[in-house]
Amino acid sequence: MAKEFVKGVTVGEATAEENTQPAVSTVETNEEETKQVIRANEEDFIAGLIAAADFASDEEETQRIEIVRNGKLAFAFSIRPLGSEEYDKCRKKFTKYVRNKQLGIKMPEDTDRIKYQSAIIHKATIAEDREKLWDNKKVWQALESKGFQIMSGLDVIEYTLKAGEKDRIIDAIDTLSGYESNIEEVAKN
Repeated sequence: MAKEFVKGVTVGEATAEENTQPAVSTVETNEEETKQVIRANEEDFIAGLIAAADFASDEEETQRIEIVRNGKLAFAFSIRPLGSEEYDKCRKKFTKYVRNKQLGIKMPEDTDRIKYQSAIIHKATIAEDREKLWDNKKVWQALESKGFQIMSGLDVIEYTLKAGEKDRIIDAIDTLSGYESNIEEVAKN
Protein backbone atom coordinates (compact mmCIF):
# COMPACT_ATOMS: atom_id res chain seq x y z
CA MET A 1 0.00 0.00 0.00
CA ALA A 2 1.43 3.42 -0.99
CA LYS A 3 2.07 6.02 1.66
CA GLU A 4 -0.36 8.94 1.47
CA PHE A 5 1.28 12.33 1.65
CA VAL A 6 -0.19 15.59 2.87
CA LYS A 7 0.73 18.83 1.12
CA GLY A 8 3.48 20.84 2.83
CA VAL A 9 6.38 20.09 5.08
CA THR A 10 6.22 16.93 7.14
CA VAL A 11 8.35 16.92 10.23
CA GLY A 12 9.16 13.49 11.64
CA GLU A 13 7.38 12.74 14.88
CA ALA A 14 8.53 10.44 17.64
CA THR A 15 6.32 7.61 18.77
CA ALA A 16 5.31 7.11 22.38
CA GLU A 17 7.97 4.38 22.72
CA GLU A 18 10.70 6.80 21.60
CA ASN A 19 9.64 9.45 24.12
CA THR A 20 10.45 7.43 27.22
CA GLN A 21 12.52 9.90 29.19
CA PRO A 22 12.77 9.54 32.93
CA ALA A 23 10.64 11.90 34.97
CA VAL A 24 12.44 14.85 36.52
CA SER A 25 11.82 15.52 40.17
CA THR A 26 12.96 18.27 42.50
CA VAL A 27 14.75 17.27 45.67
CA GLU A 28 15.87 19.75 48.29
CA THR A 29 19.27 19.13 49.83
CA ASN A 30 21.58 21.04 52.10
CA GLU A 31 25.05 22.11 50.96
CA GLU A 32 26.81 18.96 52.25
CA GLU A 33 24.25 16.60 50.68
CA THR A 34 24.61 18.45 47.38
CA LYS A 35 28.39 17.99 47.46
CA GLN A 36 27.95 14.27 48.18
CA VAL A 37 25.54 13.85 45.24
CA ILE A 38 27.97 15.64 42.94
CA ARG A 39 30.93 13.54 44.13
CA ALA A 40 28.96 10.31 43.78
CA ASN A 41 27.83 11.17 40.25
CA GLU A 42 30.85 13.07 38.96
CA GLU A 43 31.86 10.44 36.39
CA ASP A 44 28.30 10.28 35.08
CA PHE A 45 28.16 14.07 34.86
CA ILE A 46 31.45 14.18 32.96
CA ALA A 47 30.33 11.45 30.56
CA GLY A 48 27.01 13.28 30.08
CA LEU A 49 28.75 16.57 29.33
CA ILE A 50 31.05 14.94 26.78
CA ALA A 51 28.13 13.19 25.10
CA ALA A 52 26.06 16.40 25.11
CA ALA A 53 28.88 18.36 23.45
CA ASP A 54 28.75 16.00 20.47
CA PHE A 55 25.12 16.87 19.56
CA ALA A 56 25.96 18.20 16.08
CA SER A 57 27.23 14.82 14.86
CA ASP A 58 24.75 12.66 16.78
CA GLU A 59 22.75 10.80 14.14
CA GLU A 60 19.98 10.07 16.64
CA GLU A 61 19.27 13.80 16.93
CA THR A 62 18.33 14.24 13.29
CA GLN A 63 14.88 14.77 11.88
CA ARG A 64 13.58 13.93 8.42
CA ILE A 65 11.89 16.71 6.47
CA GLU A 66 9.64 15.73 3.57
CA ILE A 67 8.52 18.31 1.02
CA VAL A 68 5.17 17.16 -0.34
CA ARG A 69 3.38 18.91 -3.18
CA ASN A 70 0.17 17.82 -4.90
CA GLY A 71 0.08 14.69 -2.78
CA LYS A 72 3.51 13.53 -3.97
CA LEU A 73 6.84 13.52 -2.22
CA ALA A 74 8.96 16.08 -4.09
CA PHE A 75 12.13 15.52 -2.05
CA ALA A 76 13.27 14.83 1.50
CA PHE A 77 16.29 15.59 3.65
CA SER A 78 17.40 15.33 7.25
CA ILE A 79 18.29 18.16 9.58
CA ARG A 80 20.41 18.27 12.72
CA PRO A 81 20.48 20.64 15.70
CA LEU A 82 22.61 23.78 15.50
CA GLY A 83 24.73 25.39 18.18
CA SER A 84 24.57 29.06 19.17
CA GLU A 85 27.76 29.82 17.28
CA GLU A 86 26.32 28.41 14.03
CA TYR A 87 23.17 30.53 14.37
CA ASP A 88 25.31 33.58 15.14
CA LYS A 89 27.62 33.07 12.11
CA CYS A 90 24.60 32.87 9.80
CA ARG A 91 23.05 35.99 11.34
CA LYS A 92 26.28 38.00 11.13
CA LYS A 93 26.93 36.97 7.55
CA PHE A 94 23.57 38.34 6.37
CA THR A 95 23.32 41.42 8.58
CA LYS A 96 24.14 44.84 7.14
CA TYR A 97 26.05 47.11 9.54
CA VAL A 98 26.32 50.90 9.54
CA ARG A 99 28.70 53.11 11.50
CA ASN A 100 27.04 55.22 14.17
CA LYS A 101 28.82 58.57 13.89
CA GLN A 102 27.93 59.69 17.44
CA LEU A 103 29.14 56.50 19.12
CA GLY A 104 31.84 55.64 16.58
CA ILE A 105 30.84 51.96 16.40
CA LYS A 106 29.21 49.74 13.83
CA MET A 107 25.56 48.96 14.55
CA PRO A 108 23.37 46.33 12.90
CA GLU A 109 20.94 47.97 10.50
CA ASP A 110 19.12 45.17 8.73
CA THR A 111 19.30 41.38 8.40
CA ASP A 112 18.45 39.77 5.06
CA ARG A 113 15.85 37.39 6.51
CA ILE A 114 15.52 35.35 3.30
CA LYS A 115 19.25 34.62 3.03
CA TYR A 116 19.48 34.07 6.80
CA GLN A 117 16.74 31.42 6.71
CA SER A 118 18.36 29.71 3.73
CA ALA A 119 21.73 29.72 5.52
CA ILE A 120 20.19 28.13 8.63
CA ILE A 121 18.52 25.41 6.55
CA HIS A 122 21.73 24.80 4.59
CA LYS A 123 23.83 24.59 7.78
CA ALA A 124 21.34 22.30 9.56
CA THR A 125 20.98 19.87 6.64
CA ILE A 126 23.12 16.80 7.30
CA ALA A 127 26.26 16.71 5.12
CA GLU A 128 25.14 13.77 2.98
CA ASP A 129 21.82 15.41 2.06
CA ARG A 130 23.43 18.82 1.62
CA GLU A 131 25.72 17.34 -1.05
CA LYS A 132 22.83 15.54 -2.80
CA LEU A 133 20.44 18.49 -2.82
CA TRP A 134 21.72 21.98 -2.14
CA ASP A 135 25.35 21.65 -3.28
CA ASN A 136 24.72 19.29 -6.22
CA LYS A 137 26.17 20.80 -9.42
CA LYS A 138 23.64 18.86 -11.55
CA VAL A 139 20.80 20.54 -9.64
CA TRP A 140 22.49 23.92 -10.14
CA GLN A 141 22.78 23.33 -13.91
CA ALA A 142 19.16 22.17 -14.20
CA LEU A 143 17.92 25.26 -12.35
CA GLU A 144 20.18 27.55 -14.40
CA SER A 145 18.73 26.06 -17.60
CA LYS A 146 15.29 27.13 -16.30
CA GLY A 147 16.52 30.71 -15.92
CA PHE A 148 17.38 30.72 -12.20
CA GLN A 149 20.60 32.36 -11.12
CA ILE A 150 22.47 29.86 -8.93
CA MET A 151 25.64 30.92 -7.15
CA SER A 152 25.49 28.60 -4.12
CA GLY A 153 23.41 26.03 -2.30
CA LEU A 154 21.54 28.89 -0.61
CA ASP A 155 20.08 29.85 -4.00
CA VAL A 156 18.82 26.28 -4.51
CA ILE A 157 17.04 26.48 -1.14
CA GLU A 158 15.59 29.86 -2.06
CA TYR A 159 14.20 28.70 -5.41
CA THR A 160 12.95 25.26 -4.36
CA LEU A 161 11.30 25.90 -0.99
CA LYS A 162 8.18 28.01 -0.53
CA ALA A 163 8.19 30.70 2.16
CA GLY A 164 5.87 28.77 4.48
CA GLU A 165 7.88 25.59 4.05
CA LYS A 166 11.05 27.45 5.02
CA ASP A 167 9.31 28.83 8.13
CA ARG A 168 8.21 25.35 9.23
CA ILE A 169 11.68 23.91 8.59
CA ILE A 170 13.24 26.72 10.65
CA ASP A 171 10.77 25.91 13.45
CA ALA A 172 11.84 22.24 13.29
CA ILE A 173 15.54 23.22 13.41
CA ASP A 174 14.90 25.54 16.36
CA THR A 175 13.06 22.77 18.24
CA LEU A 176 15.87 20.28 17.54
CA SER A 177 18.38 22.90 18.69
CA GLY A 178 16.65 23.24 22.06
CA TYR A 179 14.62 26.38 21.54
CA GLU A 180 11.14 26.22 22.99
CA SER A 181 8.45 26.79 20.39
CA ASN A 182 5.66 26.88 22.96
CA ILE A 183 5.62 30.31 24.62
CA GLU A 184 3.28 29.09 27.38
CA GLU A 185 5.74 26.34 28.29
CA VAL A 186 8.61 28.84 28.49
CA ALA A 187 6.51 31.14 30.69
CA LYS A 188 5.83 28.28 33.14
CA ASN A 189 9.56 27.61 33.57
